[in-house]
Amino acid sequence: MRIALIGQAAFGAEVFKKLHERGENIVGIFCPPDSPKGKVDPLKEAAQAVAAPVFQPRRMKDVEALEQMKSLTPDLAILAFVTDIVPERVLEVPRLGSICYHPSILPRHRGASAINWAVIQGDTATGLSIFWVDEGIDTGDLLLQKHVDIGPDETTGAVYFNKLFPLGVEAILEAVDLIKAGKAPHLPQDHSKATYEPPCDEKVAGINWHLDGRQVYNFIRGCDPAPGATARFRGAPVKFFNAGFLPVAHAAEPGEILEVGPQGLKIAVHGGAVVATRVRTKELGKVKVEEFVKALGPQPGEKFEA
Repeated sequence: MRIALIGQAAFGAEVFKKLHERGENIVGIFCPPDSPKGKVDPLKEAAQAVAAPVFQPRRMKDVEALEQMKSLTPDLAILAFVTDIVPERVLEVPRLGSICYHPSILPRHRGASAINWAVIQGDTATGLSIFWVDEGIDTGDLLLQKHVDIGPDETTGAVYFNKLFPLGVEAILEAVDLIKAGKAPHLPQDHSKATYEPPCDEKVAGINWHLDGRQVYNFIRGCDPAPGATARFRGAPVKFFNAGFLPVAHAAEPGEILEVGPQGLKIAVHGGAVVATRVRTKELGKVKVEEFVKALGPQPGEKFEA
């Protein structure tokens, strides 16, 4: 079976390596153009290491990408971590269709930031879907799904790198086996149960300190490692990472610093306190909270604002 792989970053590279190790016939790899600074995508590096053909159209919707895909005469296209929009005309070229990895149990959490929103919304479980791509956004028929738990203190990064990354690679290999055996299902999604959230980026990263304390904590860990949940201290933005939550009683206003200590900054929220242990500022970069305290000298009673 002739496979075209569309992807990028560490996940795309790992999928390629595993497919190559199994002896799959990967006839072409599509990945983003090199960055202006010359940084090479890990998928491109992995492909070049074994002299696999690499294509880097500026955008997948360009005619160039369509002609390149047609020239490969693929049986199957695999989308492994794709942030560009791949048009239907490109995805229809493979004889058997195109499949895509998505890190949620579809139809829940469609969109570009599925893991972030699962954590932000306090989900205790999520998973991944391998689905047949159609013209919609994460709307195609399901091929297979895998479930994982979300721990009460896990960040988006922990859920992805520790669970959905390795399980996703395995799931793509399983999907390829099912397709080769002619046993891959096309299970329609229940669109009435669909949810869709926008990208979790700087536009939505501001902390609302007046939410329930657990919701604030979920928001911080859902934005970790990116884009970083953001508040303002003395007028300047501060991003929070590696936070904790303590169900302590207090009479302070949300966002108010309760304690400055060796374990971090304790910040008041409804029903408890968020404990900040690592922050990022424009001047300091990403640092342990001790360095933030040393540099700025925050005091109990001062507030982080929205």
